[in-house]
Amino acid sequence: MNYRNVGASGLEVSELSFGSWVTFGDQVVESAAEDCMKAAWESGVNFFDNAEAYAQGRSETVMGNVLKRMGWKRSEIVVSTKIFWAGKGPNQVGVSRKRLIEGTEASLARLQLDYVDMLFCHRPDCRTPIEETVRAMTYLINQGKALYWGTSWWTAEQLINACHIARRERLIPPTVEQPEYNMLKRDWVEKEYVNLYDEIGLGLTTWSPLASGMLTGKYAKGIPKGSRVSLKGYEWLRKEFESEEGKQRIAKVAGLEPIAKSLKCTMAQLALAWCLKNPHVSTVITGATRPEQVHENMKALKVVPKLTHAVMEKIEKVLQNKPAPPAIYR
Repeated sequence: MNYRNVGASGLEVSELSFGSWVTFGDQVVESAAEDCMKAAWESGVNFFDNAEAYAQGRSETVMGNVLKRMGWKRSEIVVSTKIFWAGKGPNQVGVSRKRLIEGTEASLARLQLDYVDMLFCHRPDCRTPIEETVRAMTYLINQGKALYWGTSWWTAEQLINACHIARRERLIPPTVEQPEYNMLKRDWVEKEYVNLYDEIGLGLTTWSPLASGMLTGKYAKGIPKGSRVSLKGYEWLRKEFESEEGKQRIAKVAGLEPIAKSLKCTMAQLALAWCLKNPHVSTVITGATRPEQVHENMKALKVVPKLTHAVMEKIEKVLQNKPAPPAIYR
């Protein structure tokens, strides 16, 4: 396993990390979750991602129980959670000071931790001034409840505003953003944030590297029984896959299979390695329901060196979706 710094910070995370979205407390029982986390840890993974909204908090509870049983040194693991959705009440959604502080306290209780290494605003909140959010995050860090803070799906403008406010008011700026990034969704990482990696030292903990499984190639002949898209509660994802755009993407994925075969890797390993090829990506968050899937994902690390310029060009010819660089006005 290799490790990368989270942006300009000194925090180091494994290139592949482990997340609990749609699995812990939902798709898999706690014993299976423990097996997956143990397999990830034994492969060198040190970063485990969660959120208060995952399985209505049960995901954090499961991860907290596993961490306690494993007995890993706190200094050897990096744990994150995200705050935004806790319920339907007026103060149970968003990233206001009240929401962030109460949400963090509840998450820490479920995780059975004194602090999280990274605390994320799970989404931007148009009803809360950014300065209030920056002040609340600074407070939580100063109280020892979190070590770094970040965002998920904030625009470049919102991130720059947060950094300007932090600089002006002598507060703590965001260190990291958690966007979706994969072969089929590239705009945020390769265009929206392109100037922020140097300007504010932004790090990235990216999610959905397999595009909800589409990049595995298993949907080429329809929706397999037992797949995520077939599950109850994921009708929205099924519609996405069965739409005209979804069918076009699935056809595009089929064009990548010869490249994967030439590299002697699976489609999933190619997709993960492709994400890691981007030097601005601090870590790629993976998911699994079985230890075998964890081990297969980890093999992507050996594929990264095989992605030469020539291979990347072949991939681009298939994808044909490279974002245009942002306009420069003089």
